[in-house]
Amino acid sequence: MPFRPEHSYQDLSEQLFAPCKATPVHAPQWIAFNEELAKQLQIPQELWATEKGLQIFSGNQTPEWATPAALAYAGHQFANFVPQLGDGRALLLTEVIANNQQRYDIQLKGSGRTPYSRGGDGRSPMGPVIREYLVSEAMHKLNVPTTRALAAVATGEWVQRDTAQPGAILTRVAKSHLRVGTAQYVLHLRDYNLLKSFADYVIDRHYPALKDFATLYLDLLEHVQNKQAQLIAKWMSLGFIHGVMNTDNMTLSGETIDYGPCAFMEAYDPATKFSFIDKRGRYAYHNQPAIGLWNIARFAETLLPLIDDDPDKAVAQATATIETFQTTYEDYYWKEMSRKIGVNDPTIAKPLVERYLNLMQAQQVDFTQAFRFLGDATPERAQQLFENSDSWQIWFNDWQAHADRSDLHQVNPAYIPRNHLIELAIQAAANDGDLTIFNRLQRMLADPFTERTEFKDWFEPAKSEQAITQTFCGT
Repeated sequence: MPFRPEHSYQDLSEQLFAPCKATPVHAPQWIAFNEELAKQLQIPQELWATEKGLQIFSGNQTPEWATPAALAYAGHQFANFVPQLGDGRALLLTEVIANNQQRYDIQLKGSGRTPYSRGGDGRSPMGPVIREYLVSEAMHKLNVPTTRALAAVATGEWVQRDTAQPGAILTRVAKSHLRVGTAQYVLHLRDYNLLKSFADYVIDRHYPALKDFATLYLDLLEHVQNKQAQLIAKWMSLGFIHGVMNTDNMTLSGETIDYGPCAFMEAYDPATKFSFIDKRGRYAYHNQPAIGLWNIARFAETLLPLIDDDPDKAVAQATATIETFQTTYEDYYWKEMSRKIGVNDPTIAKPLVERYLNLMQAQQVDFTQAFRFLGDATPERAQQLFENSDSWQIWFNDWQAHADRSDLHQVNPAYIPRNHLIELAIQAAANDGDLTIFNRLQRMLADPFTERTEFKDWFEPAKSEQAITQTFCGT
């Protein structure tokens, strides 16, 4: 199949984007190029980590197949509504039809100022680019719906934040960049025909089977809600904390997007948060399901004019739908957690999981290892995690009577992108131009379910002196 660039979203309405070109950089250099993803997208090999590809993915050249544009959207940021946000440092280059016949966006991130930059420089430091490249690709290998990284390029220029930092550009791939915040932006334009066209576009692109349904837009709400419930359950089952679940960071496709202040929890504590700007813990680990519901309610508000001409009926129908979110989420969550301990009967699995999590929290046990070691042929590694081995042994005996361990090493990863390892990769790349740690992390995270002796030194959680307790956005 040939490389097939298209621009269906720009064809929808000129109100939804701003044409814009990337700001050229002085001395681009490759950090990484994802050949596996390039094959799926049918990217011509002449762009695979070549000089021509470097010029395109650094923003220095606009190929004939690209129509670069910054996308408009609104959003609730920490519950405060901003009617116009938009891509302040990102440009959609094109859409492509991949070899699986699905449509994907290709976007530059960190490519310079846009009409939506709101005073920002539109650039990205190298650190957030390396973080997003590593974590998004790790999430893909962990079977979590996610945007992906096609390329990362160092710009050869400095970006001023608290200090001057080396700059970089990420090429991000997504099923789309349509967000709850995009729908909020369209609603704010107060154009019913555009709102309907936008919702129809979302259905055509992501939920085409719904076109045969009588209650089309209510079903769209239900399907987006279902995708988000499933996604957040996946996050929770891995100890992943997104860090900034604003409505402009929730996709309508159900993919994880925007890996700014994200992190994986180590010592289990439901109140864990990492984001420096999340002072009150709004987006802490245990709050993620409730915030997912809150965001879905904001999406429901955008669809009310389409659900029913009678506002009261529309509200009643939307409310009835979103009231099922918690049950839907819990169904997905307990399915994931039951798989993690190898117990199929949910009536048995749920109390076992709850007891295990309580033990983990009380004894500050690493989330990933606590579940990984349950798949071992012998219990020694799991037991050694718990200082109070007697309480663990009681739980273990109860669990062992019901568990099937045969697939647990295919369910519970050995490796996650731990914060201190990402920081090592960032510091080496940013300070010394050394990509050795970055490349080694890529190899480790490419097969997260298989323990390998070559990565023994990166298997353990961070020591106290290595721990990274705060993460930052790149803006």
